[in-house]
Amino acid sequence: MSQIDLHTHSTASDGTYTPFELVRLAKNIGLKAIALTDHDTTGGLNEALSAAREMNMEVIPGCELSVEYNGLMHILGLWIKSEAPALNKSLQELRSKRNDRNEIIVEKLRAQGIEINYDEIKALAGDAAIGRPHICRVLMNKGAVSSIQEAFEKYLGPGGKAYVPKEKFNPEKAISILKNEQATVILAHPFSLKFNEDELRGELIRLKEMGLDGVEVFYPEHTKEQTSLYSSLCAELDLLPSGGSDFHGSIKSYIKLGKGRGKLNLPYSLVESMKNKRKERGLWT
Repeated sequence: MSQIDLHTHSTASDGTYTPFELVRLAKNIGLKAIALTDHDTTGGLNEALSAAREMNMEVIPGCELSVEYNGLMHILGLWIKSEAPALNKSLQELRSKRNDRNEIIVEKLRAQGIEINYDEIKALAGDAAIGRPHICRVLMNKGAVSSIQEAFEKYLGPGGKAYVPKEKFNPEKAISILKNEQATVILAHPFSLKFNEDELRGELIRLKEMGLDGVEVFYPEHTKEQTSLYSSLCAELDLLPSGGSDFHGSIKSYIKLGKGRGKLNLPYSLVESMKNKRKERGLWT
Protein backbone atom coordinates (compact mmCIF):
# COMPACT_ATOMS: atom_id res chain seq x y z
CA MET A 1 0.00 0.00 0.00
CA SER A 2 1.34 3.44 -0.94
CA GLN A 3 1.29 5.43 2.26
CA ILE A 4 0.68 9.13 2.78
CA ASP A 5 0.66 11.66 5.61
CA LEU A 6 -1.45 14.79 5.12
CA HIS A 7 -0.69 16.55 8.43
CA THR A 8 2.96 17.37 9.23
CA HIS A 9 4.98 20.22 10.70
CA SER A 10 8.49 21.58 10.20
CA THR A 11 10.78 24.17 11.76
CA ALA A 12 8.79 26.80 9.87
CA SER A 13 6.35 26.54 12.79
CA ASP A 14 6.89 24.25 15.78
CA GLY A 15 8.39 21.08 14.28
CA THR A 16 12.00 19.99 14.77
CA TYR A 17 12.79 18.88 11.19
CA THR A 18 13.49 21.46 8.51
CA PRO A 19 11.20 21.18 5.48
CA PHE A 20 14.06 19.55 3.54
CA GLU A 21 14.71 17.05 6.34
CA LEU A 22 11.02 16.25 6.59
CA VAL A 23 10.75 15.46 2.88
CA ARG A 24 13.93 13.38 3.03
CA LEU A 25 12.57 11.40 5.99
CA ALA A 26 9.29 10.78 4.13
CA LYS A 27 11.24 9.55 1.10
CA ASN A 28 13.49 7.32 3.20
CA ILE A 29 10.61 5.57 4.98
CA GLY A 30 8.78 4.93 1.72
CA LEU A 31 5.89 7.40 1.82
CA LYS A 32 4.44 8.37 -1.55
CA ALA A 33 3.08 11.79 -0.53
CA ILE A 34 3.02 14.16 2.43
CA ALA A 35 1.39 17.52 3.08
CA LEU A 36 3.37 20.20 4.91
CA THR A 37 0.82 21.98 7.10
CA ASP A 38 2.72 24.30 9.43
CA HIS A 39 0.78 26.36 11.94
CA ASP A 40 -0.36 29.71 10.55
CA THR A 41 2.49 30.02 8.05
CA THR A 42 3.47 29.07 4.51
CA GLY A 43 7.12 29.84 5.25
CA GLY A 44 8.41 26.30 4.72
CA LEU A 45 6.60 25.50 1.48
CA ASN A 46 9.22 26.64 -1.05
CA GLU A 47 11.95 24.60 0.65
CA ALA A 48 9.70 21.54 0.88
CA LEU A 49 8.65 21.79 -2.77
CA SER A 50 12.27 22.22 -3.87
CA ALA A 51 13.21 19.12 -1.86
CA ALA A 52 10.28 17.25 -3.42
CA ARG A 53 11.55 17.98 -6.94
CA GLU A 54 15.07 16.94 -5.97
CA MET A 55 13.94 13.65 -4.41
CA ASN A 56 11.07 12.82 -6.79
CA MET A 57 8.65 12.97 -3.87
CA GLU A 58 5.09 14.32 -3.87
CA VAL A 59 4.59 17.19 -1.43
CA ILE A 60 1.21 18.87 -1.09
CA PRO A 61 1.68 22.47 0.08
CA GLY A 62 -0.61 23.50 2.92
CA CYS A 63 -0.99 25.10 6.32
CA GLU A 64 -2.95 24.67 9.53
CA LEU A 65 -4.98 27.59 10.88
CA SER A 66 -5.88 27.96 14.55
CA VAL A 67 -9.53 28.95 14.90
CA GLU A 68 -11.37 30.85 17.61
CA TYR A 69 -13.93 28.45 19.01
CA ASN A 70 -15.39 26.93 22.16
CA GLY A 71 -12.81 24.18 22.37
CA LEU A 72 -9.88 23.41 20.08
CA MET A 73 -10.52 23.82 16.36
CA HIS A 74 -7.85 23.69 13.68
CA ILE A 75 -8.48 23.86 9.95
CA LEU A 76 -6.10 22.54 7.30
CA GLY A 77 -5.72 24.05 3.85
CA LEU A 78 -4.21 21.73 1.21
CA TRP A 79 -2.85 22.72 -2.22
CA ILE A 80 -1.92 26.26 -1.23
CA LYS A 81 0.51 28.10 -3.47
CA SER A 82 3.46 29.38 -1.43
CA GLU A 83 2.91 32.98 -2.56
CA ALA A 84 -0.79 32.92 -1.49
CA PRO A 85 -1.04 36.74 -1.27
CA ALA A 86 -4.30 37.19 0.62
CA LEU A 87 -3.55 34.35 3.03
CA ASN A 88 -0.02 35.55 3.73
CA LYS A 89 -1.21 39.11 4.31
CA SER A 90 -3.76 37.87 6.85
CA LEU A 91 -1.17 35.63 8.50
CA GLN A 92 1.32 38.49 8.74
CA GLU A 93 -1.28 40.59 10.54
CA LEU A 94 -1.96 37.65 12.85
CA ARG A 95 1.76 37.14 13.56
CA SER A 96 2.14 40.81 14.44
CA LYS A 97 -0.58 40.48 17.08
CA ARG A 98 0.97 37.24 18.34
CA ASN A 99 4.39 38.84 18.66
CA ASP A 100 2.77 41.34 21.01
CA ARG A 101 1.31 38.41 22.90
CA ASN A 102 4.69 36.67 23.12
CA GLU A 103 6.28 39.77 24.62
CA ILE A 104 3.54 39.92 27.26
CA ILE A 105 4.20 36.25 28.07
CA VAL A 106 7.90 37.03 28.53
CA GLU A 107 7.03 39.93 30.85
CA LYS A 108 4.84 37.59 32.91
CA LEU A 109 7.63 35.01 33.10
CA ARG A 110 10.09 37.67 34.27
CA ALA A 111 7.59 38.67 36.94
CA GLN A 112 7.84 35.05 38.15
CA GLY A 113 11.58 35.50 38.64
CA ILE A 114 12.68 33.78 35.41
CA GLU A 115 15.54 35.56 33.63
CA ILE A 116 14.34 35.42 30.05
CA ASN A 117 14.17 37.94 27.21
CA TYR A 118 12.47 37.99 23.83
CA ASP A 119 15.73 38.07 21.87
CA GLU A 120 16.62 34.61 23.23
CA ILE A 121 13.35 33.21 21.91
CA LYS A 122 13.76 34.87 18.51
CA ALA A 123 17.29 33.47 18.21
CA LEU A 124 16.05 29.96 18.97
CA ALA A 125 13.09 30.20 16.59
CA GLY A 126 15.19 31.51 13.71
CA ASP A 127 12.97 32.17 10.70
CA ALA A 128 10.02 30.23 12.15
CA ALA A 129 6.85 31.91 13.37
CA ILE A 130 7.42 32.25 17.12
CA GLY A 131 5.06 30.27 19.32
CA ARG A 132 4.80 28.83 22.80
CA PRO A 133 6.85 25.71 21.94
CA HIS A 134 9.84 27.99 21.34
CA ILE A 135 9.30 29.62 24.72
CA CYS A 136 9.07 26.12 26.24
CA ARG A 137 12.45 25.19 24.81
CA VAL A 138 14.07 28.31 26.23
CA LEU A 139 12.54 27.56 29.64
CA MET A 140 13.89 24.00 29.44
CA ASN A 141 17.34 25.22 28.39
CA LYS A 142 17.38 27.46 31.45
CA GLY A 143 16.28 24.65 33.75
CA ALA A 144 13.12 26.54 34.71
CA VAL A 145 11.07 23.47 33.73
CA SER A 146 11.98 19.87 33.00
CA SER A 147 9.53 19.20 30.17
CA ILE A 148 7.20 20.79 27.66
CA GLN A 149 4.25 19.45 29.64
CA GLU A 150 5.49 21.16 32.81
CA ALA A 151 6.02 24.42 30.92
CA PHE A 152 2.44 24.43 29.68
CA GLU A 153 0.92 23.31 32.98
CA LYS A 154 2.89 25.74 35.13
CA TYR A 155 3.25 28.78 32.87
CA LEU A 156 1.97 28.77 29.28
CA GLY A 157 -1.29 26.84 29.16
CA PRO A 158 -4.72 28.06 30.31
CA GLY A 159 -4.50 28.67 34.03
CA GLY A 160 -0.71 28.99 33.87
CA LYS A 161 1.07 31.90 35.53
CA ALA A 162 2.10 33.45 32.20
CA TYR A 163 -0.85 32.46 30.02
CA VAL A 164 -2.08 34.95 27.41
CA PRO A 165 -4.86 33.96 24.92
CA LYS A 166 -3.83 33.68 21.26
CA GLU A 167 -5.37 35.83 18.54
CA LYS A 168 -7.18 33.57 16.03
CA PHE A 169 -9.47 33.68 13.02
CA ASN A 170 -13.10 32.65 13.46
CA PRO A 171 -14.16 29.57 11.44
CA GLU A 172 -15.88 31.56 8.69
CA LYS A 173 -12.85 33.82 8.23
CA ALA A 174 -10.39 30.90 8.20
CA ILE A 175 -12.38 28.93 5.63
CA SER A 176 -13.00 32.01 3.49
CA ILE A 177 -9.28 32.85 3.35
CA LEU A 178 -8.35 29.30 2.39
CA LYS A 179 -11.08 29.01 -0.25
CA ASN A 180 -9.91 32.30 -1.73
CA GLU A 181 -6.54 30.60 -2.26
CA GLN A 182 -8.30 27.63 -3.96
CA ALA A 183 -7.36 25.29 -1.10
CA THR A 184 -9.03 22.03 -0.18
CA VAL A 185 -10.27 22.77 3.34
CA ILE A 186 -10.18 20.03 5.99
CA LEU A 187 -11.37 20.05 9.60
CA ALA A 188 -8.42 18.71 11.62
CA HIS A 189 -8.72 16.15 14.46
CA PRO A 190 -12.47 16.52 15.10
CA PHE A 191 -12.21 14.62 18.39
CA SER A 192 -10.79 17.81 19.92
CA LEU A 193 -14.19 19.52 19.54
CA LYS A 194 -15.60 17.08 22.15
CA PHE A 195 -18.97 16.86 20.38
CA ASN A 196 -21.42 13.99 20.46
CA GLU A 197 -22.57 12.60 17.11
CA ASP A 198 -25.55 14.93 16.63
CA GLU A 199 -23.56 18.01 17.66
CA LEU A 200 -20.73 17.13 15.28
CA ARG A 201 -23.14 16.45 12.40
CA GLY A 202 -24.72 19.86 12.92
CA GLU A 203 -21.33 21.56 13.08
CA LEU A 204 -20.10 19.83 9.93
CA ILE A 205 -23.23 20.93 8.07
CA ARG A 206 -22.60 24.50 9.22
CA LEU A 207 -18.91 24.38 8.24
CA LYS A 208 -19.72 22.81 4.87
CA GLU A 209 -22.02 25.74 4.11
CA MET A 210 -18.97 27.98 4.73
CA GLY A 211 -16.89 25.92 2.27
CA LEU A 212 -15.47 22.99 4.24
CA ASP A 213 -14.40 20.15 1.91
CA GLY A 214 -13.48 17.34 4.26
CA VAL A 215 -12.65 15.92 7.67
CA GLU A 216 -9.47 14.44 9.12
CA VAL A 217 -10.95 11.01 9.77
CA PHE A 218 -7.66 9.22 10.44
CA TYR A 219 -5.59 10.66 13.30
CA PRO A 220 -3.40 9.13 16.05
CA GLU A 221 -5.69 10.17 18.91
CA HIS A 222 -8.92 8.93 17.32
CA THR A 223 -10.41 5.73 18.70
CA LYS A 224 -11.74 3.06 16.32
CA GLU A 225 -15.26 4.21 17.17
CA GLN A 226 -14.45 7.83 16.41
CA THR A 227 -12.75 6.93 13.14
CA SER A 228 -15.80 4.91 12.11
CA LEU A 229 -18.15 7.76 13.05
CA TYR A 230 -16.16 10.41 11.19
CA SER A 231 -15.93 8.17 8.13
CA SER A 232 -19.70 7.60 8.10
CA LEU A 233 -20.38 11.33 8.53
CA CYS A 234 -18.14 12.07 5.54
CA ALA A 235 -20.14 9.61 3.44
CA GLU A 236 -23.45 11.00 4.70
CA LEU A 237 -22.54 14.65 4.16
CA ASP A 238 -20.46 14.23 0.97
CA LEU A 239 -17.25 15.36 2.62
CA LEU A 240 -13.77 14.13 1.73
CA PRO A 241 -11.98 11.91 4.27
CA SER A 242 -8.40 12.87 5.10
CA GLY A 243 -5.79 11.74 7.58
CA GLY A 244 -2.38 12.44 9.01
CA SER A 245 -0.05 11.94 11.93
CA ASP A 246 0.37 15.57 13.07
CA PHE A 247 4.10 14.85 13.02
CA HIS A 248 6.31 17.39 14.84
CA GLY A 249 9.58 15.48 15.21
CA SER A 250 11.30 15.19 18.58
CA ILE A 251 8.91 17.64 20.25
CA LYS A 252 6.32 14.84 20.02
CA SER A 253 8.67 11.87 19.73
CA TYR A 254 5.85 9.38 20.31
CA ILE A 255 4.28 10.40 16.97
CA LYS A 256 5.99 8.87 13.92
CA LEU A 257 5.77 10.23 10.39
CA GLY A 258 3.22 8.25 8.40
CA LYS A 259 2.48 5.99 11.37
CA GLY A 260 1.29 8.24 14.20
CA ARG A 261 1.40 6.05 17.29
CA GLY A 262 2.17 3.10 15.03
CA LYS A 263 -1.24 2.29 13.55
CA LEU A 264 -1.78 4.78 10.72
CA ASN A 265 -1.55 3.26 7.27
CA LEU A 266 -3.18 5.74 4.95
CA PRO A 267 -3.70 4.87 1.26
CA TYR A 268 -2.90 7.18 -1.63
CA SER A 269 -6.55 6.84 -2.69
CA LEU A 270 -7.36 9.61 -0.18
CA VAL A 271 -5.18 11.98 -2.21
CA GLU A 272 -6.68 10.72 -5.48
CA SER A 273 -10.21 11.47 -4.23
CA MET A 274 -9.19 15.02 -3.34
CA LYS A 275 -7.46 15.50 -6.70
CA ASN A 276 -10.53 14.26 -8.56
CA LYS A 277 -12.73 16.70 -6.68
CA ARG A 278 -10.31 19.54 -7.43
CA LYS A 279 -10.25 18.64 -11.12
CA GLU A 280 -14.05 18.74 -11.19
CA ARG A 281 -13.79 22.31 -9.89
CA GLY A 282 -11.03 23.29 -12.31
CA LEU A 283 -8.42 23.69 -9.55
CA TRP A 284 -4.70 22.87 -9.80
CA THR A 285 -3.15 19.81 -8.17
